[in-house]
Amino acid sequence: MHVVVVHDYGPLGKVLLERLRETPLLVTPLLVSDPDRADLSALEEWIPEDTDLIVNALWLTDPEVAERDPEGVHLAAFSLPVALAEFAGERHMALLQLSSCYVFDGRKQSAYIASNPGQPSNELGNWQWECEQALRTLLPRHIILRTGWSLGRFIRKVQKSTCGGETLRLPGRCRGQPVTVRDLARVMTAVILQLDCGAEVWGTYQYAGAEEITLYELGLAIAGLPGIPAGIRVVDDVPEWATLEPANATLICTKIRNTFGIKQQPWRSGLTAELEVLARD
Repeated sequence: MHVVVVHDYGPLGKVLLERLRETPLLVTPLLVSDPDRADLSALEEWIPEDTDLIVNALWLTDPEVAERDPEGVHLAAFSLPVALAEFAGERHMALLQLSSCYVFDGRKQSAYIASNPGQPSNELGNWQWECEQALRTLLPRHIILRTGWSLGRFIRKVQKSTCGGETLRLPGRCRGQPVTVRDLARVMTAVILQLDCGAEVWGTYQYAGAEEITLYELGLAIAGLPGIPAGIRVVDDVPEWATLEPANATLICTKIRNTFGIKQQPWRSGLTAELEVLARD
């Protein structure tokens, strides 16, 4: 199977390509350095005609960025994936597309299942949900993979707070499940390999780390890591950026386990490795 991996300069593309190159698959990287400025009319030049699967590894997990640049996130989270889906559909290719827990508004009292309809409460979630719905219409042979929080995003928040000598304010009211880059790359590789074996298992799946935690507790866990300077003060509070965070971002991941045999791994075991991945970025 010929797999084209669409990626940017972020760590997920690098780690995923490293894993895929250890498999028998034919893998072609497609670097899109500025997804919000990509020439969507040039896909025919970028994607080889013998491609079987397009993997969009642009992992958009930061609603703050989306609020600052709504037009940019519209292009990256909606226009580009939809263009890939239209291109794939015309050429009998399949598409693996990432989404996130931000398609939900967090008002549900229990964890979300893959079949729950999206009700986004921020710009990022809105365009990801619109993208999901468009893909279901345009391309039957698709995999949508919703993820939990990016662990790296919150590690960077702790590091920034440490460098600035600031008190780190994180809300204890927001709960979810972090995902490390290496773990997500493991999951995506496992899905791709089963598609290579001919599995007809198209649809929407969810993956997040095994342990549910609040953002305040997550900050405490990160602050205690080797390599994070000591003395950082983490408090349970709701800064302005946290108003974009759903109170409940937890995902039930039984569908991906039952279909692909992919089990959730504890994100805590990947904390130190995530620091190393970010240091390479």
